[in-house]
Amino acid sequence: CDIKATFFVSHKYTNYSAVQDMHRQGHEIAAHSVTHNDDESFWSGASVDDWAREMSGVRLIIDKFANISDNSVVGLRAPYLRVGGNKQFTMMEEQAFLYDSSMVAPLRNPPVWPYTMDFLMPHHCQGWLQNCPTRSHGVWEMVMNELDRREDPTKGEALTGCVMVDSCSNIISGDQFYNFLNHNFYRHFDQNRAPLSLPFRAAWLKNNPEFLDTFLYWVDEVLESHPEVYFVTM
Repeated sequence: CDIKATFFVSHKYTNYSAVQDMHRQGHEIAAHSVTHNDDESFWSGASVDDWAREMSGVRLIIDKFANISDNSVVGLRAPYLRVGGNKQFTMMEEQAFLYDSSMVAPLRNPPVWPYTMDFLMPHHCQGWLQNCPTRSHGVWEMVMNELDRREDPTKGEALTGCVMVDSCSNIISGDQFYNFLNHNFYRHFDQNRAPLSLPFRAAWLKNNPEFLDTFLYWVDEVLESHPEVYFVTM
């Protein structure tokens, strides 16, 4: 199977012909808001209507400008990973979104599998002043497990994890990136095989050609040595 990824689209500066082409190739397109409002507190306190305008709004824009009209935009990620509490998840139920991927599970072994919001979250609400839901909602959470950024996990003190790959500020060389990918892959593979999410912005790879080469080499190596492993969309 070809490798596929999920791309979270916000409206600002987006090239919709490229979005259409990514969708044609089989990648998943998901919602990431219309405005990408820079005020992080806006997302924490936004109303149900605010969330609908932002997320259903960008879905309509994607439909119109990228001609993705097959009802395949079913997921969303909140800008800055600022969860909108019960209002965000109420909007998702009303607007027929199937999953959110904004909530962070703290670094732990074993990592957390995706779960439904029908029941209590299996981890505490990670992040400063986060507004996580407190009621039952009929949607999935494609949880973001924190990544272990230590260079040698067998030695030294425990460090806090990082959520986005490009936010792991201690990765400054291709070798470090390779070790980081390998360690986190086997942390998932050897324990409970929870899906390993590798979220990053494309610009990070574009601005660091060494990391792109390392990433492609690592993907080939994993697929060659583990035929039971797949790189899939959300």
